[in-house]
Amino acid sequence: MLSPSVLLYIAFVAMPLVAAITLSFFKWDLLTAPQFAGLANFVELATDGTTFRAIGNTFLFAIATVIFHMVGGLLLAIALNRPLNRLLRKVLSAAIFFPVLMSWAAVSLIWRYALDPNFGFVNYYLKQLGLTPPNWFADASSAMPSLIGIDVWHSLGYTMVILLAGLQSIPPTLYEAARLDGAGPVRQFWSVTVPLLSPTLLFASIISFVGAFQIFDPMFIITKGGPDNSTLSVVQDVYYSAFRDFDMGYASAKSLIIVAVILIVTMLQLRLSKRWVNYDK
Repeated sequence: MLSPSVLLYIAFVAMPLVAAITLSFFKWDLLTAPQFAGLANFVELATDGTTFRAIGNTFLFAIATVIFHMVGGLLLAIALNRPLNRLLRKVLSAAIFFPVLMSWAAVSLIWRYALDPNFGFVNYYLKQLGLTPPNWFADASSAMPSLIGIDVWHSLGYTMVILLAGLQSIPPTLYEAARLDGAGPVRQFWSVTVPLLSPTLLFASIISFVGAFQIFDPMFIITKGGPDNSTLSVVQDVYYSAFRDFDMGYASAKSLIIVAVILIVTMLQLRLSKRWVNYDK
């Protein structure tokens, strides 16, 4: 019964990972036979300033989006979990979740034109209000915040749905008991909601970080990693090494950084979760 899942895992996870590890010790341009290079790719990687810049950019993007996802998703989930008309709740949930259903390519193109400095409607209305809009994607100080905002707009609904499901699994009797003990809304939130929602918060934070650290489409479509590599992501850097510079071995070595960072951060989150996650209901 497990064989379909095991075969899919072997074909699309285990084998590509083993191939990437093996290829990282070779030089290969896709046209000639691979040449064994030993640790040359890793030695080159240790002094590659562009890759370190990409890692820093990706960490900034991931941390910022995780914070916005957790805070914004929780606030939206709490708002939708309150007594509302069933039809109104469904309409609001669908409206918030709808951007998640759109492909990253479509979302990137929409916001690329919406924030265009010449004919984008966002700048047009800002000018009508007497404001001076920034050059969203051409200025290094606003390019990354703009991409973070686009990611939050696109993916926040997914986090909201996860947290809303967690909120709805909390027994209402616990809130009734807290009210009988004299707990107000704030005390109920910190003493009932947060402890019982902590496993869901942990899951949502891990999923958000993993997805954010693998970001590629908006950087590639909107900014091309610019200006001055200020929005270059790790996956984008791997892509350029592989399909622009045709250095598959070096790209494989870089891709292992993504695996290592996600593994380390996830293990760290799970280790720290012992201090604040409560699995008792």
